[in-house]
Amino acid sequence: SINRGTSAICLTQVTSFLSGNCAILKPSEISRATEKLLAVLIPECYAVICGDAEETKTLMENRFDHIFYTGSQSVARCILQAAAVNLTPVTLELGGKCPSAAKRLVWAKFFNAGQSCVAPDYVLCTAETRDMLLPHMKEALESFYGSEPQQSQDMGRIVTNRHWDRLVELLKKSKGKIIGGESDRVQYTFIYIYIYIYVTLDLKHISESDPLMQEIFGPILPILSIKSLDDGINFINEREKPLALYAFSDESQVVTTVLERTSSGGFCSNDGIAECISLINLSWLRWATTTKKKGWVGSGA
Repeated sequence: SINRGTSAICLTQVTSFLSGNCAILKPSEISRATEKLLAVLIPECYAVICGDAEETKTLMENRFDHIFYTGSQSVARCILQAAAVNLTPVTLELGGKCPSAAKRLVWAKFFNAGQSCVAPDYVLCTAETRDMLLPHMKEALESFYGSEPQQSQDMGRIVTNRHWDRLVELLKKSKGKIIGGESDRVQYTFIYIYIYIYVTLDLKHISESDPLMQEIFGPILPILSIKSLDDGINFINEREKPLALYAFSDESQVVTTVLERTSSGGFCSNDGIAECISLINLSWLRWATTTKKKGWVGSGA
């Protein structure tokens, strides 16, 4: 792993040692400084093999009990081929495009029909990412609510007719391209998913007075196109601090940059609403342990 070379290799090493095993470490040759540091840090505790593909090929000729690899799919195929000679089991942690981001985003937004104060109010991504994201979001929506969401027992309803009217009015007043969606005021104040696309690449054209730039509190998800990570961070910082902020990326540096350069009530990477669930569980645990009661225990949040 080149984006988290120290943590990826050391965490695996620690779990191996705690299980009573010995290990040989092979850092990525792309991260030269990390490779050299690991080689001289605690040489009496573990062996480090430095080098590029040739050294890795030679190393793989040995018989191991288990191989753990983090990196690209192309190198992983070579690792698997070499390991197959000795029938060595392999654990792979690979990069690539992951539709789970769309699934987690959809769940976080449309849980309880979007009526959650920490539900994502908008998505910031490049146009290329948006085009890849939308098909996966549609798949996730159908997997959650079926082909006829109005008949789904899992799709929430809007709490009152007044709130239903407010959401429909937001759609009428705002500017953007609607992808899917339907509504029915009579049947259980039903509103199915609306994905609202702002096609402009210039975020300055999106006014703070735009209804969909306010707290939506419903199943409507605006997607705004940005040119760069800096554009997205500036867009967030120019507005009131969000109650929750979710960063989706397979690069840890991107997540760290968003965390360090923004301010929000809660922050979570590659998931949504999870930080609130953790806080609720911690509050419940603290209340349960301090009261020392047995049997039924209520929520501490």
